[in-house]
Amino acid sequence: MKTFLLSTIIALLSLGHSYAQRDVFIKSDAAIQGYDPVAYFKKAMPIKGRPEFAYKWKDANWYFSSQQNLNDFKANPEIFAPQFGGYCAYGMAEGHKASTSPDAWTVLDNKLYLNYNKSVKELWDKDRPSYIEKANRNWPTVKHDRD
Repeated sequence: MKTFLLSTIIALLSLGHSYAQRDVFIKSDAAIQGYDPVAYFKKAMPIKGRPEFAYKWKDANWYFSSQQNLNDFKANPEIFAPQFGGYCAYGMAEGHKASTSPDAWTVLDNKLYLNYNKSVKELWDKDRPSYIEKANRNWPTVKHDRD
């Protein structure tokens, strides 16, 4: 009985540990809060994805607003996926993971960057090149941190 309980506790702790350490910002069981990453490029606006156009990539459910956007993402997800797994670009420059808001975004040099909110985006906009450089340096280590 003790062995069973100990095994169960270890299994549950392992699940919690792997769930909390993820490379993609997930909220409500979907990457980037269920918004269509391709729409930021094609429509220049955040558009909520639909469950019927779902795709599992990097252990996350990604939702799209159309079959075409889903197909485009499947063909080359690295092109459309937000930088830093969809975590806040400014937060990553500061060395930590932070959630993002779908309406605080920028496409720059064919890359999608998301921010915590519009106020943080305004700070990030003041020196994007420097923040991107810092975030790129931090991401390889920080991506493995707990959320």
